[in-house]
Amino acid sequence: MKINSLAEIKPLENTQFWLLAIAGSLTAVYVSLYMRLDGNLSQVTISLLGLGAVFSLLAEKRQTLKFESDIFSSLLGILLIAFTLMRSNYVVAVDSFVELTPFIVFLGLALLASGIKGLRQYWLELLIIFAFNLPVGYLSQRLDISIFTAKFSFAFLSYLGLPVVRQGVNIIMPTGAVEVYPGCSGMETISQLVKLAILFIIMFPTSNAKRIIVPIVAIAIAFFVNAIRVALMAYLVAKSSPEAFDYWHTGTGSEIFFLGCTILFGSFCYLITKQDDDSDHQDRLELPNS
Repeated sequence: MKINSLAEIKPLENTQFWLLAIAGSLTAVYVSLYMRLDGNLSQVTISLLGLGAVFSLLAEKRQTLKFESDIFSSLLGILLIAFTLMRSNYVVAVDSFVELTPFIVFLGLALLASGIKGLRQYWLELLIIFAFNLPVGYLSQRLDISIFTAKFSFAFLSYLGLPVVRQGVNIIMPTGAVEVYPGCSGMETISQLVKLAILFIIMFPTSNAKRIIVPIVAIAIAFFVNAIRVALMAYLVAKSSPEAFDYWHTGTGSEIFFLGCTILFGSFCYLITKQDDDSDHQDRLELPNS
């Protein structure tokens, strides 16, 4: 048996290991920050799914990545990460900075790993993280679909035979009314499900036609489920149930509706993957006869 001397034992110098350890630590910091600020659970969940997809893509091509950073790029990466950590100590609410934290941190890690010249290796991963953490409030302010949500909720209540009138974005019942603000229009839920659609397309390659259909179905599910939620809140206001209204508006009830959207969309994606698997299986069976 050969015993190596202490001089022959090399310290751990695995760049990929240390970068992964730093990324994991910063992810834990991000989650704890979001939870401390009472952020939207669905947003942090979607963000973590996006990060999971990024780590999966990087793992697949880790053998081809070039780790050749320079002093300037490394310093810039360290500054971005340090700025994010310092800034996180002073935020008092979830804002655009908090939502974009994963993107800023990943950019800093990419600079540490491969430098400015090597950023092109991570263009897809950077795009995914940015898309998955794009501030929802930014979208809601610029894509106001409140009127369409109000129209569908009004139509749904009318179909149920309830006495209801709509005036613009106001849904009016004999004993109460609700106004559909941009924040309740469903844009947030739509953006979250579209992110899941992007994740599905990346992780489960399918035909071009289905790549178009998947985001459309995600938008439709999110819109219609949220419109039903708005109709429910209008009904609760008319029934003078403020506790129930708060529960479905900002409480756990709102998360239940998002969970319902996710289950419906997940079921649709499962059917697509099953159909693709069946098609591939059929092609393999027919191949020897060709």
